[in-house]
Parts: sequence; C-alpha cells; structure tokens
Amino acid sequence: MSAAPIYGLLLCGGASRRMQRDKAQLSYAGEPQLLRAWRLLRAVTARAFVSVRDSQRDDPLRAGLPQLVDNAAASGPAAGILTAQAAYPDAAWLVLACDLPLLDEATLRTLIAARDPRKDATAFGSRFDGLPEPLCALWEPSSHALLQQRCEAGSCCPRKVLLQSSITLLPAPGDALDNINTPEEFERMQQQLESPR
Repeated sequence: MSAAPIYGLLLCGGASRRMQRDKAQLSYAGEPQLLRAWRLLRAVTARAFVSVRDSQRDDPLRAGLPQLVDNAAASGPAAGILTAQAAYPDAAWLVLACDLPLLDEATLRTLIAARDPRKDATAFGSRFDGLPEPLCALWEPSSHALLQQRCEAGSCCPRKVLLQSSITLLPAPGDALDNINTPEEFERMQQQLESPR
C-alpha cells in the first residue's frame, strides 16, 4: 500500500477572542503571520489550502490563497480538519495553526520524516504536558472516522481524538510550537523576533 499524498491545511478561521484582533494578520518583521505559515506549509506539501469560515472567504489576506470553507457540522479546528478530509479523502493532511511564529521548515520536515502511514497520525508532544499537539500534526486518512464520530457525539477536541488513536508521537521540538494568544504575548514575541541578534 502506497502512502497517501500529503496536503497542507492552514487553520486560520479562529475568532481570536483573547487576542482581540485577527491572529492571522499579526505581523512579524513586516509579514503577516498567515503568509509566513503558508510559505512553510507550501514548502513541504504537494498542495495546500487555508481553512476559513464562510464570513472570511473575501478577507483580502485570505482571498488570494486556495481555500476550504468550513462546512462540517463541527466547531473549532475540527471543523476545518473534517472539511479538508471530506474534500480530499485520499490525502493525509499536515494540519497547522497559523499562530506559531517560532515554527520553521526543519521542524515540519522532522514531522514528515517520522511519518508512519499505517498509523492514524504523527504528532509532536507538547513541551508543557507531553500530550500530542493536534495543530501541527500529520493526520492520515484513517483518522477521519474517529474525528467525525467524536464530533457527532458532541466532543470536537482534536487532541482527545489523537489520544484515542494509533499515533507516532515525537518529542517536543523545543519552543517551535509555542502559540501566541494575547496582545501581551504578541508584543513580547514581536520584540524577540525583530530585535537585532
């Protein structure tokens, strides 16, 4: 059995309540976070898409990129993953949150290199609790049934799905998966990334 092709899914449909503004548009060194993450994903996948809510499809930052509009009867990141899996059921999906400013291409290539297509997913462990990180993970086609089943049962947490699945779990890649959720965290990260080395 040959491995499924790897497509990329950039999750940028969140409401960004804690940030109080669209996280996809946060800029580091003059480049919006969404476009930086998009470049990383395109570099390592056969095809890539941005996951958006219907109300975001015409947003200037997202409009120029290939989109998958959430249509799954789910909420949060699970809606984007299920929509992508339904659109291209024979693809494995490298799912990436758009708010990981320290992520680099080498980290994504490490994830892909560790892939076992016989498993349901490949993921890094969190550096905080060791649990699988679902929003920088490679979801195989076999993961779809359990994710859909969990969402239909009212529990749309992708991490819980990974915990119940057969996965390859890698050690945390340092701080590469630290995300930014508040204006204060954004300000600190901006200073970190933009200060002269």
